[in-house]
Amino acid sequence: MTAAPDLLRAIVAATGRITAVRREREPQAALETRAAQASPDGARFERELGAAGRVNVIAECKRRSPSRGVLAPAYDPVRLARLYEQGGAAAISILTEPTFFDGALEHLTAVRHAVRLPLLRKDFLVDEYQLFEARAAGADAVLLIVAALDQPDLVRLQARAWELGLATLVEVHDETELARAVDAGARLVGVNNRNLRTLAVDVDASYRLAAKMPAGVVAVSESGLQSRADLERLAAAGYRAFLIGERFMTDPDPAGAMRALMGIGDRGLGIGQHAGVEGGRPPSPDPGFRVS
Repeated sequence: MTAAPDLLRAIVAATGRITAVRREREPQAALETRAAQASPDGARFERELGAAGRVNVIAECKRRSPSRGVLAPAYDPVRLARLYEQGGAAAISILTEPTFFDGALEHLTAVRHAVRLPLLRKDFLVDEYQLFEARAAGADAVLLIVAALDQPDLVRLQARAWELGLATLVEVHDETELARAVDAGARLVGVNNRNLRTLAVDVDASYRLAAKMPAGVVAVSESGLQSRADLERLAAAGYRAFLIGERFMTDPDPAGAMRALMGIGDRGLGIGQHAGVEGGRPPSPDPGFRVS
């Protein structure tokens, strides 16, 4: 029997090659100079995800996924980000990985100019160079995937990101990876319900790890979340935030889909109208949905 391909390993290898090419094109010293002009607000990203009493959604912009192929043939991340802001997202995740997700740093830069919400660079970070790229492009936070990094690199990249003013969402999939994230001092831990090696989705992963989250860590559930009931159950288990992409990307009304998922108002809010208060944040969800 042929072993299943290890998608994560392939993506990480491609990322290493792409980063090497970018470093040749723009030496790190020049990139650091450019990044110094940015003003990321990692602390705000952490506050938004950890806020109590409301549904905190990180809404994702991505054109393609390895599991489902092209999600949005006419992909416009700026339009999507504005809709997410209107729909009440707490933050926005922008895919910047080019080979498997059709992402680009230019998408992140364009969205930064269009919205006021905190932004997450969603990519496979393996090199300090990518942290400076993220800051220069307008990110407030970066994703660090435990399965893609050995422990010294995880600790080093997280500490360097914090020095640069970037929050870190540390992604895990099982108990061993969660223990590594905790040992590294992670403050935001995302449980990816999708196995990045096989692409299988198992929302039970979030439930298994919920009881093992230390006090003081903000838990985020990622992938495979489809309904308000999913969010209600996960919130009851202790999750404060939810990263959702394909559910919104495949809906003709992403902002309406978000409000429906969060239990806020009616679908179909027009462009230019706001779901809530400053920054597009919504009012509190209805009394039936409690986030501790």
